[in-house]
Amino acid sequence: MSESNIKILMFACMQCGYAAADLAGVLKVQYNPSVRIIRLPCTGRVDIVHILRGLVDGADAVICVG
Repeated sequence: MSESNIKILMFACMQCGYAAADLAGVLKVQYNPSVRIIRLPCTGRVDIVHILRGLVDGADAVICVG
């Protein structure tokens, strides 16, 4: 599998993880465009069902950033 075909799903805390990703965008830091970010009020709201659903729907990896 080439790097361009990788799909990564990221669940990000609105106050921490998403803010860091937003700051990376403001600073024009390059990161893989295959990362799809889902903003949540808190990563404590992520359930195993959300992670498994992401994998079943085609994500190669799921990460929770809090």
